[in-house]
Amino acid sequence: MADFDLVVIGSGPAGEWGAVQASLAGKRVAVVEREPVLGGTAANTGTLPSKTLRETALHLSGFKARGLYSVDATLRHEATVSDFLFRERRVKQMERERIHKNLQRHGVTLFQGAGSFADAHTVAVKRDGAEVARLTAGTVLIATGSSPYRPPLYPFGDPRVHDSDEILDITTLPRTLVVVGGGVIGCEYACMFAALGIPVTLVEVKNELLSFLDAEVGQVLRDCMETLGVRLRLGQTVESAHVPESHEEPIRLKLSTGEVLEADQVLVASGRTSNTAGLGIEALGVKQGKRGQIEVGLAYQTAVPHIYAVGDVIGFPALASTSMEQARIAVEHAFGPGKRTLTPILPYGIYTIPEVSMAGDTEESLRARSVPYVVGRATFETNPRGQIIGERQGLLKLLFHRDDLKLLGVHVLGEQASELVHVGLTALLTGSTAQLFVETCFNYPTLSEAYKAATYDALDQVRVSST
Repeated sequence: MADFDLVVIGSGPAGEWGAVQASLAGKRVAVVEREPVLGGTAANTGTLPSKTLRETALHLSGFKARGLYSVDATLRHEATVSDFLFRERRVKQMERERIHKNLQRHGVTLFQGAGSFADAHTVAVKRDGAEVARLTAGTVLIATGSSPYRPPLYPFGDPRVHDSDEILDITTLPRTLVVVGGGVIGCEYACMFAALGIPVTLVEVKNELLSFLDAEVGQVLRDCMETLGVRLRLGQTVESAHVPESHEEPIRLKLSTGEVLEADQVLVASGRTSNTAGLGIEALGVKQGKRGQIEVGLAYQTAVPHIYAVGDVIGFPALASTSMEQARIAVEHAFGPGKRTLTPILPYGIYTIPEVSMAGDTEESLRARSVPYVVGRATFETNPRGQIIGERQGLLKLLFHRDDLKLLGVHVLGEQASELVHVGLTALLTGSTAQLFVETCFNYPTLSEAYKAATYDALDQVRVSST
């Protein structure tokens, strides 16, 4: 029996940084990880691997050269799986090593095995079915993440049918691909494979992609995806899936419209389900949602006060960035004053081709609240740095309050969108107005200058409307 102040179950971003935060507060901390490698979904099957594959697809396809040289660069159809996955596997290994060193440096004790509650303050660690350790703690942090939801319609045992984790283990690149699910993961992978010149069809039950985006930006992204070669089937569902034994025959998916899609491989991206099976939390009174999401309060406390849950296991927003902050807040609450809360405005990054990122309000959310606003736009095509790098699709859209010109929303589509959004995010969090961008001297030439251009565009509209 080993006694700790905090036992963390899971070693993804939430688990890692929750453990480090507690260690910095002088607490004895243990991390239990069921997999033989550290890092959770973010390091091994999600955030970092998928973004690495995106960069690889852009490189192998010559995609960026198209705008730079005003030609349709020849796609590398001869690209192999080894080409596609080499960098992804290297990045995963480096991240695993970084996490291990970080936890060791902070004196965190690691246990490899599946953690489950023996009682409210005791976590049993099992490996290959045998108990290898029993840990007691005053506080337990559940950070077990999530796994792809697998609809029973699809035979996932077939090597041609993938979920969003298994797609990283493909042995051959698909000749044709159907992606089922038009959420963030589905859209990202659809773009990656389409960039390689692979015919991709994306099926989404809703009538629009990524409905949380500003409608204008969402439409631009949809147009870009179709230009990239992604065929969209919106407002449709898959009614049946025929996966023949012979790999020479195509997979056939019948849609709700009656259309039959044929494909070499299928990727099912139908959301995720929380990793709570086997934890034994039901007997403790910890409450869960439909797909296993653990219900928590403001400080990420469960119904059992000394048990906290953070990250993907609690559901939305299920981002690596927010998971880290949630863990820090939970640990501060458990061992300190606990007054900090998650920032009210979060950035969202979508690594489609092109990238999309946003923070704050959309036009739709402002109209729903009857907030008067003005829009400022700047395209990367007219930005000097955008012209240099051949960026034709980029757009920066700023939303200001019409009366006092306070910044209300930031929306970026194009090269480095997930980086550029932070300029606007900082302005949002500090309650800044258009004057901030007017007075800021930006490096020249940079894409960041688009903030000044978009601000002047908004000011011009205010001037015109007042005359």
